[in-house]
Amino acid sequence: MRIASTLHTVLTAPALASLGLGWAAYAATLLAHPLLEGPLAAPPLVSVLVAIVLVIVVCAFGVVAQAEHLAHRLGDPYGTLVLTLSIVLIEVILISAIMLGPGEHATIARDSVMAVSMIILNLVVGAALLVGGLRHGGLRANTTGVSAYLSVLVVLTAVAFAVPGLIGRDGAYTPGQAVPIAAVTVVLYAFFLHRQMGAQRADFQEPGPAGDGPTAVPPSEGTTAGGPGTHGSVATVSSATPTSMASVLAEHRTELLARTAVLVLTVVPIVLLSHDMAALLDEVLYRAGAPVALSGLLIALIVFLPETITTLRAAQSAEMQRVSNLCHGALVSTVGLTIPAVLVIGLLTGQTVTLAESPTNLVLLGTSLLLTVATFSGQRATALHGASHLLLFVVYGLTVFA
Repeated sequence: MRIASTLHTVLTAPALASLGLGWAAYAATLLAHPLLEGPLAAPPLVSVLVAIVLVIVVCAFGVVAQAEHLAHRLGDPYGTLVLTLSIVLIEVILISAIMLGPGEHATIARDSVMAVSMIILNLVVGAALLVGGLRHGGLRANTTGVSAYLSVLVVLTAVAFAVPGLIGRDGAYTPGQAVPIAAVTVVLYAFFLHRQMGAQRADFQEPGPAGDGPTAVPPSEGTTAGGPGTHGSVATVSSATPTSMASVLAEHRTELLARTAVLVLTVVPIVLLSHDMAALLDEVLYRAGAPVALSGLLIALIVFLPETITTLRAAQSAEMQRVSNLCHGALVSTVGLTIPAVLVIGLLTGQTVTLAESPTNLVLLGTSLLLTVATFSGQRATALHGASHLLLFVVYGLTVFA
């Protein structure tokens, strides 16, 4: 009886709609595959691409919905990590699917990760600070946690975008360089996760009244959405411990397993549809004479739309550390997982993976990281900080079409 009640709670109408739409769209593309292989006129080509993108976005929202419920059960930083990894998984899958598809895609990983970096560091963070700053006057994050994110990001982005231009061949790591680079990137990312979920988990929780450190909220508070300390959004359980985590897993095992299964089944159609989306997107951009880097920007915008909305909700609720966890955590995961993945794919398939960025983009990325340090190192982040981030994203958008 309890299992049936749990499944009824998990398998809601929106969840079933996302599942059904995703798998129905994939079945439709299988049936229409002979038609999609031939040259299509512009109107049907754009229509099919838009339809596939809309399905991917709906499925992505379904993934985020399940991840948010898991986040509510598990609390921070575990819950936010589930959400960010779900989104990053989609991003990595899309990039990998494009690389394994037809055609040459030597720069797709670089363009996509660069686009993700600028979107997260400037567009999403800027919009969140503008929304939260205008509503609350100023927002305060746990500076120790943000500093940890940025220290890892500085190293990962330098290894991804700057170093291959200095020691690689034509902007790509040689096979002898790619193996150790992929290995040390994975090691650093794994060590970061180990510390974030273990000894340093308090650094990634909402700061208390005195500054750094988690807010002292008893376990009974902050475990219910809308309860004390949650500001009406997904709860932040600042007192999560291994013992309490074990009890949560034991008490809600059926729900956690069911939601994880629904999440995976919703991700799979995204993976399957990504092949057709990549081919159609390349064709549309080629006919329009658009720059190659626009493909990575569009993919990043599609994938991170659900998380952007979640971040804006957190900013409206004055949960600044949750904003940082969602944004900076997602970027650490994106770089830490995408770069090793594409390097391995390149080694296995013999493809060239060009990672070195242009001087213009390196300046923009460095400026974004410096601006992030200035924004989050003060006592409060305000709407003015948000406006600066948004302006920098506009400048990046201009460089894409330059």
